Amino acid sequence: MRIRNALPVFGLMATLALAGCSTTSESASVENKDAVATGPIVQTAQIFDDAYGVTTDAGYSLPAIPIQKVKPQFRRQVVSYDTTERPGTIIVNTRERFLYYILPGGKAMRYGIGVGKQGFAWAGTAYVAWKQEWPTWHPPKEMAERKPEVAKYVEEGMGPGLTNPLGARAMYLFNDKGQDTLFRLHGTPEWASIGTAASSGCIRLMNQDVIDLYNRVRPGKNTSKVVVIQ
Repeated sequence: MRIRNALPVFGLMATLALAGCSTTSESASVENKDAVATGPIVQTAQIFDDAYGVTTDAGYSLPAIPIQKVKPQFRRQVVSYDTTERPGTIIVNTRERFLYYILPGGKAMRYGIGVGKQGFAWAGTAYVAWKQEWPTWHPPKEMAERKPEVAKYVEEGMGPGLTNPLGARAMYLFNDKGQDTLFRLHGTPEWASIGTAASSGCIRLMNQDVIDLYNRVRPGKNTSKVVVIQ
């Protein structure tokens, strides 16, 4: 799916958003001043082990995830969660490898995530400016310099598909000035990377989980606050 399907209001910034996961600290400068400490998890109210079967989506057949090989804490579940953030906020705890989508009533939907390797860590406050189903992947030039095998995708991009590094969905994070951070919340076909520091900076979820999160998120500065803490 190409950029032409994205919200037109972002113009040139939408073009930058296809650049893929950033690998430089300069392109991910988001203020930390709004990052918040979060309260303890009290208990798990519901776990969704049955959500990881074969999934047909937009003509693609996502393979089942052998969920019993994924540690229980990284499977999608509703947990008690103490925070002053309003429902609809996303809190990403990179150290614990969890993403929380805040629900009403002191609850949150928690997803296991993969995070950036040492040196690609990022923290701060942003928002989901727009989101894309089955996105095209354009790696940044910095990544192509380190990995020549992906250089061919910098301009033309890798089309959507089961092996695309962005997976089934991508959500694009902008800072409070409306600038693209080049960081994304996205899916991944590499389910075994969940719970690890394996990506080049972006926050990755299992494809079945990113579809669920995508359906909950309403893009916009006032509707999709994202807080990334370490």
